[in-house]
Amino acid sequence: MIDSETDSLHLTRQHLLESLRFPLAAVVILWVIHVWQVTDGFDPGAYGIMSRRAWGLRGIVTAPLIHGSWKHLISNTLPLFVLTFISLYFYRKVAMRAFWIIYFLTGVSVWLFARPVSHIGASGVIYGLVAFMFWNGIFRRSLRSIVLAGIVMLLYSGMFLGVLPDQEGISWESHLIGSLAGIFAAFLFKGELEDEETKETEHHFDHGDEEKTYFLPQDIFEQTKAHRAAEAEEEARRRTQDNNFFGDSPYWNQNQTW
Repeated sequence: MIDSETDSLHLTRQHLLESLRFPLAAVVILWVIHVWQVTDGFDPGAYGIMSRRAWGLRGIVTAPLIHGSWKHLISNTLPLFVLTFISLYFYRKVAMRAFWIIYFLTGVSVWLFARPVSHIGASGVIYGLVAFMFWNGIFRRSLRSIVLAGIVMLLYSGMFLGVLPDQEGISWESHLIGSLAGIFAAFLFKGELEDEETKETEHHFDHGDEEKTYFLPQDIFEQTKAHRAAEAEEEARRRTQDNNFFGDSPYWNQNQTW
């Protein structure tokens, strides 16, 4: 699960560094924007997703980058970094595409269906990544995808309370829609297995092709039936010989009483 393509430590380290670049850049951007917001004093709601309003369309791009407070930003920073890193490291073929699908599909769906308030924060993307990681284990059914799904559930299972409606000050619509977008991304890319998952599948089928051994021979019942048939045939032949012997004897007459 740890080595990227081979057992080479160099390749593993290189893949690790590549997987860290985007999460680090994303977190830096969020913090720089928030410092700018606090310094300049602009209204964060102006850059959120205002449902079914033309000016709110820009929030599809900007809303995940804007946070209402330091507490809001800090609560989203660590899970965004961790989940993005894990997805990039273990699902490098599809992780970036899945991330942007979650990002924009969540934004568009919130603009279409959510309450007419300004929705801000990266939590919709975070919920999408949690769902993406978990449902990969369901759809792919490889050993490592199942293990990763279990780890994500262990770490972030409490987040699913955030999809419940009517929570004041929380965009539960973003959480719910982000989760659905993550499930969609996991289903969309379920057939694009990583190299390690492909090897695992091939190994599984190789074992499946091996000749199976059984406690009893599989043809034991056929042998038993054939043996019984042979015994019955032998008994019939013996009886026929006995009848022929007594019937041909000049000293035997079944109608005569001695």
